[in-house]
Amino acid sequence: MAAREIAPDTPELRERWGSFAFTAENKAKADKHIAKYPEGRQKSAVMPLLDLAQRQVGADTDTQGWLPLPVMEYVADYLGMPIIRVLEVATFYTMYNLAPVGKFHVQVCGTTPCMLRGSDDIIAACKKRGMKAGHVSDDGLWSFTEVECMGNCATAPMVQINDDNYEDLTAERLDVVLDALAAGETPKAGTQEPGRHTSEPAGGPTSLTEMVTENHDYRGDW
Repeated sequence: MAAREIAPDTPELRERWGSFAFTAENKAKADKHIAKYPEGRQKSAVMPLLDLAQRQVGADTDTQGWLPLPVMEYVADYLGMPIIRVLEVATFYTMYNLAPVGKFHVQVCGTTPCMLRGSDDIIAACKKRGMKAGHVSDDGLWSFTEVECMGNCATAPMVQINDDNYEDLTAERLDVVLDALAAGETPKAGTQEPGRHTSEPAGGPTSLTEMVTENHDYRGDW
């Protein structure tokens, strides 16, 4: 499962990230998020601000991004809240990376529906490429985490890579996706099952069939 230990607070970490500050664009976004909350509740914006910070680190490092401790301290100061409260959020949600990750962070669901549909083969395909939990591949492309259910049980097995989900996978289909990413291409996200659009039943829908091609109004039929 996903490790939730923060990266060690070292002098090198402080030297690299101690002067972190939002870019002008991200500061505007951060202030817009804060403004959504009533006076005295601005700390509720901690989640979107952590996401902004992680994405900015990702842009600086050409990776998916992560949250060094000095960056989390910056978010805490920005919101006027204790750093421990920010850490409580960051360590709870696996959307936040607490240690360096690769350009593509591969999160494989290993929960029961995905396991029954072949997630062990998906994990093996990742390991065949040198991915292992808690490490970035030598070429900097890949990092790997096995995670709990991500809500795509009907199209299992699935992985999340950065912001996209890839579903109905086999080891061979995953290889196609990973090869495309490594080549700088953008593979089709979502289901990888030929002929399937989203999570409709295999062979096509069995109800509400008039909505396959257009937005049919059923109200007159009831």
